[in-house]
Amino acid sequence: MSSTYGTKVKISIFGQSHSEAIGVTLDGLPAGFGIDMEELQMFMDRRAPGKSKYSTPRKEADQPEFLSGLVGDVTCGAPLTAIIRNTNTRSGDYDNIRDIPRPGHADYTAHVKYGGHEDVSGGGHFSGRLTAPLCIAGGICKQILAAVGITVEAVIKEIGGNSEDPYSAIDEARAAGDSVGGIIECTVTGMPIGVGEPMFDGLENKVAQAVFSIPAVKGIEFGRGFDAARIRGSENNDEFYFDGGEVKTRTNNHGGILGGITSGMPVVFRVAIKPTPSISIEQNSISYAKGEDAKLAVRGRHDPCIVPRAVPCVEAAAAIVIYDLIR
Repeated sequence: MSSTYGTKVKISIFGQSHSEAIGVTLDGLPAGFGIDMEELQMFMDRRAPGKSKYSTPRKEADQPEFLSGLVGDVTCGAPLTAIIRNTNTRSGDYDNIRDIPRPGHADYTAHVKYGGHEDVSGGGHFSGRLTAPLCIAGGICKQILAAVGITVEAVIKEIGGNSEDPYSAIDEARAAGDSVGGIIECTVTGMPIGVGEPMFDGLENKVAQAVFSIPAVKGIEFGRGFDAARIRGSENNDEFYFDGGEVKTRTNNHGGILGGITSGMPVVFRVAIKPTPSISIEQNSISYAKGEDAKLAVRGRHDPCIVPRAVPCVEAAAAIVIYDLIR
Protein backbone atom coordinates (compact mmCIF):
# COMPACT_ATOMS: atom_id res chain seq x y z
CA MET A 1 0.00 0.00 0.00
CA SER A 2 1.55 3.29 -1.11
CA SER A 3 0.25 5.26 1.89
CA THR A 4 2.19 3.11 4.37
CA TYR A 5 5.82 3.61 5.38
CA GLY A 6 8.29 2.07 7.82
CA THR A 7 9.84 -1.18 8.99
CA LYS A 8 10.08 -1.08 12.79
CA VAL A 9 7.52 1.69 13.12
CA LYS A 10 4.80 1.38 10.47
CA ILE A 11 2.89 4.53 9.57
CA SER A 12 -0.31 4.48 7.52
CA ILE A 13 -1.97 7.72 6.38
CA PHE A 14 -5.63 7.77 5.34
CA GLY A 15 -8.38 10.13 4.19
CA GLN A 16 -8.95 12.75 1.52
CA SER A 17 -8.84 16.52 1.55
CA HIS A 18 -12.63 16.87 1.83
CA SER A 19 -13.52 13.54 3.47
CA GLU A 20 -15.02 13.55 6.96
CA ALA A 21 -11.57 13.18 8.47
CA ILE A 22 -7.94 12.48 7.68
CA GLY A 23 -5.63 10.54 9.95
CA VAL A 24 -2.70 8.30 10.68
CA THR A 25 -1.97 5.01 12.44
CA LEU A 26 1.46 4.37 13.99
CA ASP A 27 2.27 0.78 14.90
CA GLY A 28 5.49 0.06 16.78
CA LEU A 29 5.81 3.01 19.14
CA PRO A 30 7.32 2.09 22.52
CA ALA A 31 5.02 1.93 25.52
CA GLY A 32 5.52 4.49 28.26
CA PHE A 33 6.44 7.58 26.24
CA GLY A 34 4.59 10.71 27.34
CA ILE A 35 3.58 12.91 24.41
CA ASP A 36 3.71 16.64 25.06
CA MET A 37 0.37 17.55 23.48
CA GLU A 38 0.99 21.29 23.69
CA GLU A 39 4.30 20.93 21.84
CA LEU A 40 2.66 18.66 19.26
CA GLN A 41 -0.10 21.21 18.63
CA MET A 42 2.44 24.01 18.18
CA PHE A 43 4.17 21.83 15.59
CA MET A 44 0.84 21.18 13.85
CA ASP A 45 0.04 24.90 13.84
CA ARG A 46 3.16 25.59 11.76
CA ARG A 47 1.61 23.55 8.93
CA ALA A 48 -2.05 24.44 9.42
CA PRO A 49 -3.88 26.51 6.78
CA GLY A 50 -5.20 29.99 7.38
CA LYS A 51 -2.47 31.00 9.83
CA SER A 52 -0.92 33.77 7.73
CA LYS A 53 -1.55 35.91 4.65
CA TYR A 54 0.79 33.64 2.69
CA SER A 55 -1.39 30.52 3.00
CA THR A 56 -4.81 29.44 1.78
CA PRO A 57 -7.70 31.15 3.64
CA ARG A 58 -9.20 27.71 4.37
CA LYS A 59 -9.54 27.57 8.17
CA GLU A 60 -8.81 24.23 9.89
CA ALA A 61 -7.79 23.78 13.53
CA ASP A 62 -5.67 20.73 12.68
CA GLN A 63 -6.13 19.47 16.22
CA PRO A 64 -5.43 15.72 16.48
CA GLU A 65 -8.09 13.53 18.04
CA PHE A 66 -6.53 10.33 19.40
CA LEU A 67 -8.67 7.22 19.08
CA SER A 68 -6.25 4.56 20.38
CA GLY A 69 -2.71 3.91 21.54
CA LEU A 70 -2.73 6.22 24.55
CA VAL A 71 -3.63 6.05 28.22
CA GLY A 72 -3.86 9.68 29.11
CA ASP A 73 -1.06 11.19 27.06
CA VAL A 74 1.23 8.16 27.44
CA THR A 75 1.72 5.50 24.76
CA CYS A 76 0.47 2.10 25.85
CA GLY A 77 2.04 -0.16 23.20
CA ALA A 78 -1.11 -0.55 21.09
CA PRO A 79 -1.23 0.98 17.59
CA LEU A 80 -1.78 4.71 17.90
CA THR A 81 -4.48 6.21 15.69
CA ALA A 82 -5.26 9.90 15.42
CA ILE A 83 -7.65 11.78 13.16
CA ILE A 84 -8.22 15.40 12.19
CA ARG A 85 -11.77 16.24 11.23
CA ASN A 86 -12.25 18.30 8.07
CA THR A 87 -14.66 21.12 8.88
CA ASN A 88 -14.12 23.93 6.36
CA THR A 89 -14.52 22.25 2.97
CA ARG A 90 -15.98 23.84 -0.18
CA SER A 91 -16.18 20.99 -2.66
CA GLY A 92 -18.16 23.09 -5.14
CA ASP A 93 -14.97 25.02 -5.92
CA TYR A 94 -13.73 21.90 -7.72
CA ASP A 95 -16.72 21.28 -10.01
CA ASN A 96 -14.93 22.43 -13.17
CA ILE A 97 -11.85 20.35 -12.32
CA ARG A 98 -13.94 17.18 -12.52
CA ASP A 99 -13.87 17.62 -16.28
CA ILE A 100 -10.81 19.83 -16.85
CA PRO A 101 -7.61 18.75 -15.05
CA ARG A 102 -5.21 21.31 -13.60
CA PRO A 103 -1.87 21.54 -15.45
CA GLY A 104 0.94 20.52 -13.12
CA HIS A 105 -1.39 18.62 -10.76
CA ALA A 106 -2.16 14.92 -10.27
CA ASP A 107 -5.74 15.41 -11.50
CA TYR A 108 -5.02 13.83 -14.89
CA THR A 109 -2.84 10.91 -13.79
CA ALA A 110 -5.28 10.07 -10.98
CA HIS A 111 -8.17 10.17 -13.45
CA VAL A 112 -6.43 7.67 -15.73
CA LYS A 113 -5.19 5.38 -12.96
CA TYR A 114 -8.49 5.19 -11.09
CA GLY A 115 -10.80 5.25 -14.09
CA GLY A 116 -12.57 8.46 -13.16
CA HIS A 117 -13.46 7.26 -9.65
CA GLU A 118 -10.86 9.45 -7.94
CA ASP A 119 -11.95 12.03 -5.37
CA VAL A 120 -11.37 15.38 -7.08
CA SER A 121 -12.53 17.62 -4.21
CA GLY A 122 -9.57 19.43 -2.73
CA GLY A 123 -7.23 17.10 -4.58
CA GLY A 124 -8.51 14.03 -2.71
CA HIS A 125 -5.75 11.77 -1.42
CA PHE A 126 -3.20 13.69 -3.51
CA SER A 127 -3.79 16.89 -1.56
CA GLY A 128 -1.25 18.64 0.63
CA ARG A 129 -3.96 18.30 3.30
CA LEU A 130 -2.61 14.78 3.85
CA THR A 131 0.61 16.24 5.23
CA ALA A 132 -1.33 17.07 8.42
CA PRO A 133 -1.41 13.42 9.57
CA LEU A 134 2.20 13.12 8.38
CA CYS A 135 2.99 15.91 10.83
CA ILE A 136 1.16 14.11 13.65
CA ALA A 137 3.43 11.10 13.15
CA GLY A 138 6.52 13.20 12.57
CA GLY A 139 5.80 15.48 15.50
CA ILE A 140 5.63 12.50 17.84
CA CYS A 141 8.81 11.02 16.37
CA LYS A 142 10.55 14.39 16.80
CA GLN A 143 9.72 14.33 20.50
CA ILE A 144 11.03 10.79 20.92
CA LEU A 145 14.24 11.68 19.07
CA ALA A 146 14.73 14.86 21.11
CA ALA A 147 14.60 12.72 24.26
CA VAL A 148 17.76 10.92 23.07
CA GLY A 149 19.52 14.08 21.89
CA ILE A 150 18.62 14.06 18.18
CA THR A 151 17.13 17.25 16.74
CA VAL A 152 15.48 17.76 13.34
CA GLU A 153 15.11 21.36 12.17
CA ALA A 154 14.33 22.83 8.75
CA VAL A 155 14.48 26.39 7.41
CA ILE A 156 13.58 28.24 4.22
CA LYS A 157 16.64 28.89 2.06
CA GLU A 158 14.90 30.70 -0.77
CA ILE A 159 11.53 31.32 -2.40
CA GLY A 160 11.23 32.04 -6.10
CA GLY A 161 15.01 32.32 -6.31
CA ASN A 162 15.03 35.03 -3.63
CA SER A 163 17.13 34.23 -0.54
CA GLU A 164 17.39 37.81 0.75
CA ASP A 165 13.67 38.61 1.08
CA PRO A 166 11.90 35.36 0.20
CA TYR A 167 8.41 36.38 1.28
CA SER A 168 8.37 39.27 -1.19
CA ALA A 169 8.38 36.66 -3.96
CA ILE A 170 5.11 35.28 -2.56
CA ASP A 171 3.53 38.73 -2.52
CA GLU A 172 4.48 39.32 -6.14
CA ALA A 173 3.18 35.94 -7.31
CA ARG A 174 -0.10 36.29 -5.42
CA ALA A 175 -0.71 39.77 -6.85
CA ALA A 176 -0.30 38.28 -10.33
CA GLY A 177 -2.69 35.40 -9.63
CA ASP A 178 0.29 33.08 -9.91
CA SER A 179 2.34 30.88 -7.57
CA VAL A 180 5.95 30.30 -6.61
CA GLY A 181 8.15 27.52 -5.20
CA GLY A 182 11.35 27.42 -3.19
CA ILE A 183 14.04 25.49 -1.35
CA ILE A 184 14.00 24.14 2.22
CA GLU A 185 17.10 22.98 4.09
CA CYS A 186 16.85 20.39 6.87
CA THR A 187 19.55 19.59 9.44
CA VAL A 188 19.60 16.58 11.76
CA THR A 189 22.05 16.87 14.67
CA GLY A 190 23.05 14.37 17.33
CA MET A 191 22.94 11.40 14.97
CA PRO A 192 25.03 8.41 16.09
CA ILE A 193 27.64 7.06 13.69
CA GLY A 194 26.69 3.97 11.68
CA VAL A 195 22.97 4.50 10.97
CA GLY A 196 21.93 3.35 7.51
CA GLU A 197 23.02 0.69 5.06
CA PRO A 198 24.86 0.57 1.73
CA MET A 199 23.04 0.19 -1.59
CA PHE A 200 19.24 0.28 -1.42
CA ASP A 201 18.80 1.01 2.29
CA GLY A 202 21.14 4.00 2.53
CA LEU A 203 19.99 6.89 4.69
CA GLU A 204 19.71 9.09 1.59
CA ASN A 205 17.42 6.51 -0.01
CA LYS A 206 15.15 6.33 3.02
CA VAL A 207 14.95 10.09 3.54
CA ALA A 208 14.27 10.71 -0.15
CA GLN A 209 11.42 8.19 -0.19
CA ALA A 210 9.69 9.82 2.78
CA VAL A 211 10.30 13.39 1.66
CA PHE A 212 8.81 12.68 -1.76
CA SER A 213 5.54 11.81 -0.01
CA ILE A 214 5.10 15.57 0.42
CA PRO A 215 3.16 16.90 -2.60
CA ALA A 216 5.12 19.44 -4.67
CA VAL A 217 8.57 18.06 -3.80
CA LYS A 218 10.53 17.77 -7.05
CA GLY A 219 14.12 17.35 -5.93
CA ILE A 220 16.45 16.57 -3.04
CA GLU A 221 20.19 16.88 -2.50
CA PHE A 222 22.47 15.95 0.40
CA GLY A 223 25.45 17.92 1.63
CA ARG A 224 26.95 19.93 -1.20
CA GLY A 225 24.63 18.08 -3.56
CA PHE A 226 24.69 18.92 -7.26
CA ASP A 227 27.34 21.54 -6.68
CA ALA A 228 29.77 18.69 -5.90
CA ALA A 229 29.59 17.72 -9.58
CA ARG A 230 31.14 21.07 -10.51
CA ILE A 231 34.23 20.92 -8.28
CA ARG A 232 37.28 18.69 -7.84
CA GLY A 233 37.77 15.92 -5.32
CA SER A 234 40.35 18.00 -3.48
CA GLU A 235 37.63 20.58 -2.86
CA ASN A 236 34.79 18.18 -2.15
CA ASN A 237 36.54 15.66 0.12
CA ASP A 238 36.00 16.27 3.83
CA GLU A 239 39.29 15.74 5.67
CA PHE A 240 39.21 13.79 8.92
CA TYR A 241 40.73 14.86 12.23
CA PHE A 242 40.60 13.92 15.91
CA ASP A 243 38.74 16.23 18.28
CA GLY A 244 39.20 15.08 21.86
CA GLY A 245 39.28 11.47 20.76
CA GLU A 246 36.29 11.83 18.41
CA VAL A 247 36.68 11.58 14.65
CA LYS A 248 35.22 14.57 12.81
CA THR A 249 35.56 16.22 9.42
CA ARG A 250 36.68 19.81 8.88
CA THR A 251 33.94 20.39 6.34
CA ASN A 252 30.63 18.68 5.73
CA ASN A 253 30.26 18.48 1.96
CA HIS A 254 29.07 14.88 2.39
CA GLY A 255 26.09 16.06 4.46
CA GLY A 256 26.76 13.64 7.30
CA ILE A 257 26.35 10.52 5.13
CA LEU A 258 29.06 8.37 3.53
CA GLY A 259 28.12 5.20 1.68
CA GLY A 260 24.54 5.51 2.92
CA ILE A 261 25.76 5.49 6.55
CA THR A 262 25.90 8.37 9.04
CA SER A 263 29.38 9.72 9.79
CA GLY A 264 28.56 11.56 13.01
CA MET A 265 28.49 14.96 11.33
CA PRO A 266 25.13 16.73 10.99
CA VAL A 267 22.89 15.24 8.31
CA VAL A 268 22.06 18.07 5.91
CA PHE A 269 19.76 17.96 2.90
CA ARG A 270 17.80 20.43 0.78
CA VAL A 271 14.41 19.98 -0.85
CA ALA A 272 13.07 21.70 -3.98
CA ILE A 273 9.37 22.63 -3.82
CA LYS A 274 7.57 23.41 -7.07
CA PRO A 275 5.07 26.29 -7.50
CA THR A 276 1.49 25.44 -6.52
CA PRO A 277 -0.40 24.18 -9.63
CA SER A 278 -3.68 25.84 -8.60
CA ILE A 279 -3.48 29.37 -10.01
CA SER A 280 -6.14 31.81 -11.18
CA ILE A 281 -4.34 32.65 -14.44
CA GLU A 282 -6.14 30.99 -17.35
CA GLN A 283 -4.25 27.95 -18.65
CA ASN A 284 -4.60 25.47 -21.49
CA SER A 285 -5.93 22.02 -20.60
CA ILE A 286 -8.38 19.42 -21.92
CA SER A 287 -11.99 18.39 -21.40
CA TYR A 288 -12.56 14.71 -20.66
CA ALA A 289 -16.25 14.91 -21.61
CA LYS A 290 -15.81 16.77 -24.89
CA GLY A 291 -12.54 15.14 -25.92
CA GLU A 292 -11.09 18.48 -26.93
CA ASP A 293 -8.77 21.21 -25.72
CA ALA A 294 -10.16 23.54 -23.05
CA LYS A 295 -9.30 26.55 -20.90
CA LEU A 296 -9.07 26.47 -17.11
CA ALA A 297 -8.88 29.21 -14.48
CA VAL A 298 -8.77 27.66 -11.02
CA ARG A 299 -11.27 28.95 -8.48
CA GLY A 300 -11.33 28.55 -4.72
CA ARG A 301 -8.81 28.90 -1.90
CA HIS A 302 -5.22 27.97 -2.66
CA ASP A 303 -1.74 28.79 -1.38
CA PRO A 304 0.30 31.10 -3.63
CA CYS A 305 3.30 29.25 -2.14
CA ILE A 306 3.37 26.16 0.06
CA VAL A 307 7.04 26.49 1.06
CA PRO A 308 6.41 28.04 4.52
CA ARG A 309 3.87 25.34 5.42
CA ALA A 310 6.09 22.60 3.96
CA VAL A 311 8.93 23.31 6.44
CA PRO A 312 7.41 21.25 9.30
CA CYS A 313 6.41 18.56 6.77
CA VAL A 314 10.06 18.10 5.78
CA GLU A 315 11.00 17.87 9.47
CA ALA A 316 8.22 15.32 10.01
CA ALA A 317 9.32 13.11 7.11
CA ALA A 318 12.95 13.16 8.27
CA ALA A 319 12.02 12.42 11.88
CA ILE A 320 9.91 9.43 10.86
CA VAL A 321 12.80 7.98 8.85
CA ILE A 322 15.41 8.55 11.55
CA TYR A 323 13.28 7.08 14.30
CA ASP A 324 12.36 4.04 12.23
CA LEU A 325 16.07 3.37 11.65
CA ILE A 326 17.25 3.76 15.26
CA ARG A 327 14.18 2.22 16.98
